[in-house]
Amino acid sequence: MLTTINNFQDFKENLYKAGMSMGGANNEGVFSLCDYYGDTIQWHTEDGETDPWEWRMRVLNEETDIAYGKFFFKKSGYITREWYPYFYAVRRGDRELEEEYGNGNISLYAKKIYQLLTEYKELPLHLIKQYGGFGGEDKAKFDAAMTELQMKFYITMCGRSRKVSKAGEEYGWSSTVFCLAEDFFEGEIIKRALEINPAEAYDKLYLWIIGLNKEANPKKTAKFIKG
Repeated sequence: MLTTINNFQDFKENLYKAGMSMGGANNEGVFSLCDYYGDTIQWHTEDGETDPWEWRMRVLNEETDIAYGKFFFKKSGYITREWYPYFYAVRRGDRELEEEYGNGNISLYAKKIYQLLTEYKELPLHLIKQYGGFGGEDKAKFDAAMTELQMKFYITMCGRSRKVSKAGEEYGWSSTVFCLAEDFFEGEIIKRALEINPAEAYDKLYLWIIGLNKEANPKKTAKFIKG
């Protein structure tokens, strides 16, 4: 089913077939398309065709059916539109953030970040920090909250942008842009997720992953799905 990946087009075709993948190597023993990379693939060359580091933003900028974020083991990964509702059903279901915060399942930092994205819809990372008043002393808790929100399918990456000076000119390194998960895919996808039984979603994902990698570690596979 899956073929050798020699360029970005190959990667997309294989990702649509697999439906999901770790963003980097398969160090957790579950599944990653890195196992299919050919000799032409090289990291951090800034070549959009053969550098996987560039692909993470290309899929967000050029595709409408692929989500990218910290989805697996608090690390980056890809999920296609077809499989996104199943992960959403398992990880979040019909739980709302305010309720989860009240139950002690969401941190205060995560709540503040979520409220900002609810208000602004999309924000680059540097503005989330600025608008939320997060300083250097908050870095560890802020980073943990950003990962927490992605793992629990409350927010996701949706592109990148650069800082803008008072003169209206862009400068500095690009900053990752985030939005609410329900704003990344249209309401129909979220509605579908809410109609899926979480236990059935888990079983479907587990069987699919075992089909992708028959040697997948069972405990790690369970964590891959549940977060």
